[in-house]
Amino acid sequence: MPSARAQVIADKVEAFVRNVVVPYERDPRCGFHGPADDLVEELRAKAHAAGVLSPHILPDGSHLSQRETAVVLIRSGLSPLGPVACNTAAPDEGNMYLLGKVGTPEQKERFLTPLVTGVARSAFFMTEPASEGGAGSDPSMMLTSCRQDGNHWVINGRKAFITGAQGAKVGIVMAKSDDGACMFLVELPDPAIRIERVLDTIDSSMPGGHSVVMLDNLRVPADQMLGASGEGFKYAQVRLSPARLSHCMRWLGGVIRAQEIATAYACQRHAFGKPLVDHEGVGFMLAENLIDIRQCQLMIDWCASVLDTGSLATAESSMAKVAVSEALMRIADKCVQVMGGTGVSGDTVVEQIFREVRAFRIYDGPTEVHKWSLAKKIKRDFGQATAA
Repeated sequence: MPSARAQVIADKVEAFVRNVVVPYERDPRCGFHGPADDLVEELRAKAHAAGVLSPHILPDGSHLSQRETAVVLIRSGLSPLGPVACNTAAPDEGNMYLLGKVGTPEQKERFLTPLVTGVARSAFFMTEPASEGGAGSDPSMMLTSCRQDGNHWVINGRKAFITGAQGAKVGIVMAKSDDGACMFLVELPDPAIRIERVLDTIDSSMPGGHSVVMLDNLRVPADQMLGASGEGFKYAQVRLSPARLSHCMRWLGGVIRAQEIATAYACQRHAFGKPLVDHEGVGFMLAENLIDIRQCQLMIDWCASVLDTGSLATAESSMAKVAVSEALMRIADKCVQVMGGTGVSGDTVVEQIFREVRAFRIYDGPTEVHKWSLAKKIKRDFGQATAA
């Protein structure tokens, strides 16, 4: 059962999303590359007035536990615009978590506060173009370089699929020094960071879309490095497991909404003398969705409980990401199928949720990469057990 405080926050978030945010889903400012910045500002102003802006972060700056966060973020995800409005969306939510964990007091004041208050968006610059052999699912392939020059670092490279870079005010840039991976905080825009193009992708819920970016002699003061040179991958792990699970939370909210819409359609639409839901081929799909939804809830809660022990939960988050993303795809696909032609049209949000969930099977690590990582762990654990 969720804690009393999490339940109160979640109920407020759900009421706000359903009553205030959902009507904006047809707003013309929701574009192919995500909602426009003026729409984001308008929604966040309303969230602030309703007391649900950054609801997972308490007034004293502390975070809800991961299990509590799950209850809240699932509700925020009932609309694709909900996380944007409530400031629980990627990449901002993950970046806030990372800065809260490893940022210095000065870095938090300068870079974290604008994110928590919702006046700034952020981007996480890690992935690189596949055509150049850069880092993707394997971050050790990183080509972006950084070298120290006096009291600054100079960064050069190209990044790809950088969510929210267009319009972001805060950036976290990963690059490789002679010591290993590094992370830097940067103020945006910066003339040395050029957006070459915003990619046309299957999803459309994230402000700014996903960009290809050139870093051309970007100079960053040394005090804007997170931690020390060579610690970047360690910090990436601090961020990635919770952020991966947060994606599961938000899109579980989305498919719960899709299930509601598909259920209403199946109960009201008649064919061959009876409501669609009375045909086993339809009713069974909705029943299977209920089972998958419950399993997703349990998987998220289990992984969140491991994170709450202080563990990085690397293997657990991989298992959760695979299980939940694949289940969400099954649910969204069945909702589209139940609704027939209406399901593939823009008349309801179900079509968008289907597209978003399809992209999620790739984002934050494709299913196959997580399975490969888990298989390596199985082999490693077997070796250790037999050697003991």
